[in-house]
This record gives sequence, structure tokens and C-alpha cells, in this order.
Amino acid sequence: MKYADIDRIYRTVPLDKIPWNNETPPDVLVELVESKRVLPCRAVDLGCGAGNYTVYLAAHGFDMTGVDSSPAAITLATENARRQNIRCRFIVADLTGDLHEVQDRFDFAFDWEFLHHIFPDDRETYVHNVAGILNRGALYLSVSFSETDPQFGGAGKYRTTPIGTTLYFSSEPELRDLFSPFFYIRELRTIEVCGRFGPHRAVYVLSERG
Repeated sequence: MKYADIDRIYRTVPLDKIPWNNETPPDVLVELVESKRVLPCRAVDLGCGAGNYTVYLAAHGFDMTGVDSSPAAITLATENARRQNIRCRFIVADLTGDLHEVQDRFDFAFDWEFLHHIFPDDRETYVHNVAGILNRGALYLSVSFSETDPQFGGAGKYRTTPIGTTLYFSSEPELRDLFSPFFYIRELRTIEVCGRFGPHRAVYVLSERG
């Protein structure tokens, strides 16, 4: 199955029409920061898009890097940080490639509503790459749409969105199987998250690099 041209979306669609582009950081990320469960450290935003959450964490003392495969998204993210006078690094890289562009190692990584853009055949490579850029003991947060989510038809593992992207909806057991070879899973549960078209059910996974 072919992936959508995400770079074209960032080049041609206004940011306020891109469903996953939200300026307000998600509650669960804010909770991790404000509760000090995740302290300021060198961190990476995987699939950072326009960099909203990268900038949020940088403003809260994190040494932030954002990574996205879309050059247009990285351009937008760089301007976003510059406009707010926040220092971040942004890198264009294919997170399912060899990730040679990312030379740093991190103590916290997260992908927010990004994993459901990656199809099963590429997921092991992706998680292997994430583990490879993390220090031992680093935390990794992943939140992606659950197969129980009622949106975009409400059934099926693959669903097409109004913007033309195809997403893969996961179950808790398959994400446990995906992450367990590389990470110690601290928390795995299904939560409700806000979306542009209504609430979504998503699988929340907080894990630790062994």
C-alpha cells in the first residue's frame, strides 16, 4: 500500500486544515511534563510536523530536536520556532530509513499520532530506529489511533481520512508485541484524545529503553 505524499500536504494545505496540526500540546504530554515524570533533558519529537510540540517542550527547558520526512514541514517548524524565539533543531529524515541524519542520542522521545501513519511492514524498522537513538533508561511515549476508534468509518485496520491519507489502526496486544523486543513497557492503555473531527480512541504506550 502506498503512503500519501505528506510533503505535498504541507506545501499545499493551510496548516489550520491539516487534521493533525494542533498548536495546543496534548494533555498527556503536558501531564508528563507538569508532573515532572519527564524532566527537562535532550529529547526528540518524531514526526514533528510544524513543530508545535517541539517548541512547547523547548520552552519548558528541554533540549529539543524535531524530525520529519517532509522538507516543507521542517521549513514550517523552523519558522515556528524562530517566530517564538525558541531554540530547537529540526532535521529532515525518513524515520523508516537508516536514520543516518540523526547523530545525537536522547533521553526522551515521543511520537504523537504518528505511528498510525506507518504501515505494519515498516513498523519494526521504525521502532528499531527509535531504540537506536535513545540512551539506556530513556523514556519513549507513543500515542496512535486504536482499532476501536469510531472515526473514519469506525471499522477496519486501514482507513482513509478526508485529507486523503491512509492510516493503520492498532490494538493494544499488537503494540505490546511491537515495542517489547526493544523496550520495557511501563504503561499501555487506551485513552481518549481530542481530534479535529471529534474525539479519538488511541493506544497510549509509555516505555523505557533497556
